[in-house]
Amino acid sequence: MSRILLIEDDPAVREGLQLALSRRGHAVHAVATGEQGLERLSGASPDVVVLDLMLPGIDGFEVCRRIRATGEAPIIMLTARSDDMDVVAGLEAGADDYVVKPVQPRVLEARIRAVLRRAGGETQRAGTERTEPERHGDLTIDRAGLVISRAGTPVRLAPTELRLLLELSRAPGRVLSRGQLLESVWEHGYLGDSRLVDACVQRLRSKIEDDPAVPVYVQTVRGFGYRFGPL
Repeated sequence: MSRILLIEDDPAVREGLQLALSRRGHAVHAVATGEQGLERLSGASPDVVVLDLMLPGIDGFEVCRRIRATGEAPIIMLTARSDDMDVVAGLEAGADDYVVKPVQPRVLEARIRAVLRRAGGETQRAGTERTEPERHGDLTIDRAGLVISRAGTPVRLAPTELRLLLELSRAPGRVLSRGQLLESVWEHGYLGDSRLVDACVQRLRSKIEDDPAVPVYVQTVRGFGYRFGPL
């Protein structure tokens, strides 16, 4: 049974999603404001956070940034429009995925199960990975321990950022399209869009590159996708 923190100010949406997810076997704690969500987060360890962007008081973007600054729980944001710039802003703030309102519980639950599989699957796979850390310039990737470091200093990555780096670095120099990354990292390429990949790449670059504008490790191959360097 997974623990879900639902932060949604609309009572009808909040109660409906809480009921639907509970019936699907999840333990759901639902709150109405960002302040309540952050308070709850500090006293509990949810497996997933489902976060509405448009909240009174502290909005969803700020809540997302604060969660990312202190924790690694996957974040699925709820947004009113799929083509809105809010989607990009939310992803850049640290969200792992998004669902467009009006929310279909079965779609949200599928996304929740996907992020839980990604987190659990990477941990299980770590035991079968090579035991010797890989060194790429000053970047070290320890697949067995799921530890990333630069010049000997650990780098804290969110689960999706870590999974993206591990996927890209499995074959340095190989170009992976956004579609391939959506399927291998997010596990729902047929439902996803390239903004998930691009925003996660930008977050990853901000943590492992000296100059994210001139990346060494996660390189763009214009018109095709991304590859891992240095070559």
